[in-house]
Amino acid sequence: MRRLIAGMKISIDGRMEGPEGAADWVAAWSDDYGLIPEIDACLLGGGMYPGYENYWTAVQAEPETPVWITGNPPTPAELEWARFAARTPHYVLSGSLSSAQWPNTSFIRTLDDVSALKQRPGKDIYLVGGARLTSSLLDAGLVDELRLIVYPLIAGPGKILFAEAGVRRQLNLTEVRQISDGRVSLTYRCT
Repeated sequence: MRRLIAGMKISIDGRMEGPEGAADWVAAWSDDYGLIPEIDACLLGGGMYPGYENYWTAVQAEPETPVWITGNPPTPAELEWARFAARTPHYVLSGSLSSAQWPNTSFIRTLDDVSALKQRPGKDIYLVGGARLTSSLLDAGLVDELRLIVYPLIAGPGKILFAEAGVRRQLNLTEVRQISDGRVSLTYRCT
């Protein structure tokens, strides 16, 4: 069975967004989790998908132009992710969205559809987000691994990653790695 791997960048106080609706402390949105060799599909929620699609479409179309989240031109690692994302199937769990600009995008409707996706042959699946989807899939026992990059920042008001979690869940720490600028990469196996 394919694993569903969630990857999130958070502040030390568990925020994935500040009060303005963005993680302005994140300098780049590249694959900092080392997932590209391990995955062949991405899963997103309907609330996150439109912004994700717009962001990566802009990076693909104008790789020299500053992007709206960071205000900087894409990094080489972001350009690599943009190329990977363009050729990788994306699945959007949504009860209302039904169209996308990207040709490799499909819509699924239920948690059973996510379970069925995990049963298909292939590499692992990257759960890109958002927060509600990640919490609901953790609650349903469908997330196999959680990779967090924790920034040395107390963000204060903003969206908490697990604010929607409804089930207590024990995680098993499998890797801790210090990365640049005081950030820490944590990998947990979900039980």
